[in-house]
Amino acid sequence: MGAKRRKLSNPLALAVMVLLSERPMHPYEIAQTLRQRGKENSVKINFGSLYTVVQNLEKHGYVEVAAVQRKGNRPERTLYGLTAAGHEEMLDWMADLVAVPAREYPLFETALSLIAVLPVEEVVELLEERVRQLDIQHAAISAVLTQLGRTLPRLFVVETEYQLHMMAAQADWIRGFLREIADGSLTGLDGWRQLHASGVMPAEWQELEGEDPPKH
Repeated sequence: MGAKRRKLSNPLALAVMVLLSERPMHPYEIAQTLRQRGKENSVKINFGSLYTVVQNLEKHGYVEVAAVQRKGNRPERTLYGLTAAGHEEMLDWMADLVAVPAREYPLFETALSLIAVLPVEEVVELLEERVRQLDIQHAAISAVLTQLGRTLPRLFVVETEYQLHMMAAQADWIRGFLREIADGSLTGLDGWRQLHASGVMPAEWQELEGEDPPKH
């Protein structure tokens, strides 16, 4: 089962629909609410693009103008609400995201797939630095989670908890990879060193070029 193609694919659009399912809001209020709930670590919030997202949602019939407020000399504020079509799209999109493991192509995976272009010793230094940065981020987000946990039910911070687990898992994998480089047990290590010593791809690697890659 694969994820459906959608008229809108920006995750911020989904976050907007979820908030508007609670009550009509002005775009600025949407951004403020997401930040107050600590969602900026899970949803990329850009105030300028938020207006564009709301306009696109309106264009596709997922949100509509619910009211126009005016207080004193302040500019009019347009409040948007979720339509029936938007409510259906929100629930369907959420079900898809929860159930279907989408291929996301993280940048670190891209770098790992091309890692042999760098010398072994440089990769060791770079990965050691990455682990240090992951440990710092893990400590910072742990502090945030502890703070949020004082006032919010765990249900409301599970995405932050998940982030911490993913950071820890990545750091553990990198440490294991570095150990294999250090003790020489990483297969392909000799060819990697040979590539950078001679500038020529090892013969056994050239033979692999002619083989069909395994299918996922």
